[in-house]
Amino acid sequence: MKRVFGVKKEKEPPPSVQDASERINKRGETVDEKIKKLDAELTRYREQIKKTRPGPAQEAIKARAMRVLKQKRMYEGQRDMLYNQTFNLDQVGFAAEGIKDAQQTMTALKSANKELKGMMKTVKIQDIDNLQDEMMDLMDVSTEIQESLGRSYNVPDDIDEDDLMGELDALEADMGLDTEADGVPTYLQPDKEPDLEAELNLPSAPTGHAAASAGRSDVQADELGLPAVPRASLRG
Repeated sequence: MKRVFGVKKEKEPPPSVQDASERINKRGETVDEKIKKLDAELTRYREQIKKTRPGPAQEAIKARAMRVLKQKRMYEGQRDMLYNQTFNLDQVGFAAEGIKDAQQTMTALKSANKELKGMMKTVKIQDIDNLQDEMMDLMDVSTEIQESLGRSYNVPDDIDEDDLMGELDALEADMGLDTEADGVPTYLQPDKEPDLEAELNLPSAPTGHAAASAGRSDVQADELGLPAVPRASLRG
């Protein structure tokens, strides 16, 4: 049967965008090589034209150069056409890659969405709100406790600004009365040692001159430097 009807040939897979682009690029490179050869030939003809005098020989060189130039223009047109095809294939390839990336992104989003739904089943907004409310209540109670413990005892709260200024003025007046001549308040002066002799009002001790005068006179002094009372007067 296979000999009669033959065997069905398997279809070749269609070329991908990358394969087609590579094939066209190779053709473009081949055309570029031909254009370079034609440019070199045109350069040689130009030198020959410069060295040749006007006449049939120069006209023949110009004719050959014109033919080479036409071939160059034809290859340049083919090259531009191939480059346009390559550009179109590149655009199609970029679009295909973008669609593939979008498909992968959608797959990843679907997987993440499924995981999030499973996680959200264990977390409820109402539970979070209740927890936040409880924390706020606890913080308020803690603040009230701290304020209660930090209160001062027997401190008047009815002192206004006028009372404060009056108290400061009175304190300043008191400090002005206690200020000595040098401008320093007495409570800032260093402590002075008390003068015991001034407090007791004791007479000063007799000097040497006073003692000599007392020796020359008949008046005797006691141990305190006072005139001694005669004993006869005491007996009388």
